[in-house]
Amino acid sequence: MQDRPASQPSTAILLEDRSGAVARLTLNRPAQRNSLSEELIAALQAAIDRLSGDPSVAAVVIDANGPAFSSGHDLKQMTARRADADRGRAYFEHLMNQCARMMMSIVRSPKPFIAAVEGVASAAGCQLVATCDLAVAGASARFITPGVNIGLFCSTPMVALSRNVPRKQAMEMLLLGEMLSAVDAERYGLVNRVVAEGKAIDEALAMVAIIAGKSAATVAIGKEAFYRQLEMPIAEAYAEAAAVMVRNMLFRDAREGIDAFIEKRPPVWIGS
Repeated sequence: MQDRPASQPSTAILLEDRSGAVARLTLNRPAQRNSLSEELIAALQAAIDRLSGDPSVAAVVIDANGPAFSSGHDLKQMTARRADADRGRAYFEHLMNQCARMMMSIVRSPKPFIAAVEGVASAAGCQLVATCDLAVAGASARFITPGVNIGLFCSTPMVALSRNVPRKQAMEMLLLGEMLSAVDAERYGLVNRVVAEGKAIDEALAMVAIIAGKSAATVAIGKEAFYRQLEMPIAEAYAEAAAVMVRNMLFRDAREGIDAFIEKRPPVWIGS
């Protein structure tokens, strides 16, 4: 782990560090295995919204302090609301909607998000990994959607999971509730790369360094188009992608990039 910025108290549930074009968000509830409490989800939402609109940020890395990446929702916090008059229904609806909004903010952000996973990513923690655009895992990282084991099917993690891994593998994780190794997570397509234990953050930062060398405008339009076309029939997807290509070709960065390629020189990005 890199040193925490001096301006941030060690008790903060979400740490933020900036180094050049890299923004790093670190889940910091190690004693609670970085469970996604209502407060941590809100902190992530605020950070995602702020960083998404910051032109100086090329990409965002999400990692965690402690032995787990994230154990998922804070079940103790949720269980306490069963004492409400409606047995917690209104609170559960609020929490699930809050979490879904945070996850969708990552998808809709013009910035690439990279998960750097050490330890266990469970339930909504696994959902967070699947939601990020890229993911790197340390060799000892593990992944699980265990809700079925406690009578609470991982329905919201299922949304991101089923859009990352093949259907049979997704259903295996959801129905069996068994732990998945980092190697199998890479084989399934849940993570991009597996590196030595403790080195996930280094690999994620190296990926950001590569992304930072690209045109920010091109990355943004490409990411938006990628997720939009995924939900379309193939003919509509091609029509959408063709329209995006035309828009992209009119960017000043596209002209600069093509000119630089032809002239055999490094491009100088303008950002539009």
